[in-house]
Amino acid sequence: MINFWRSLRFTIVFAVLLGLVYPLVITGIGNVLFPSQAKGSMISFHGQVVGSKLIAQETNVPWLFHPRPSAVNYAGNGSGGSNLGPTNPALIAEIKKNLQTVEQQNPGTPVSRIPTEMVESSASGLDPDISIPDALIQLPRVARASGLGQAYLRALIARDTKGRILGIWGEPMVNVMQLNMTIVKQTGK
Repeated sequence: MINFWRSLRFTIVFAVLLGLVYPLVITGIGNVLFPSQAKGSMISFHGQVVGSKLIAQETNVPWLFHPRPSAVNYAGNGSGGSNLGPTNPALIAEIKKNLQTVEQQNPGTPVSRIPTEMVESSASGLDPDISIPDALIQLPRVARASGLGQAYLRALIARDTKGRILGIWGEPMVNVMQLNMTIVKQTGK
């Protein structure tokens, strides 16, 4: 019986420490050190929240850059990939469909230049960034539809490019929401 009471006290103490105290302390630290990220990195336009820098949003508007395809239809509450293997017919069909969409939206782009991330879903389905080659392929379409010059859009991409983590890991990327909000502010659309 002594072991039962000892185990019960141990469970209660650690439930309070790890279930209440620790999450509250970490949340407080996050809010102090990283206030924007802790609140979701929300983007406002004319006083209304229009999205987050951390979560991709679907758009088919021709004058905006498009994010990577999503296996979860950009639903933030259902993050995840398709988990389809490379020989799965459903994955092959999805890639072919996405490839057709990219070719339709960006005519004249040779298939050999289309990066894989433009036709394959991201692991989370909510990846907010696109690669520089992805952005550059979309650049002519966005320039034509928005009326902004290609040189200006290229400068935006260069300005907003995030480099490799610690200069070692990953590839240079650009945030789609950040690019699109600059375009919206410039065009007034």
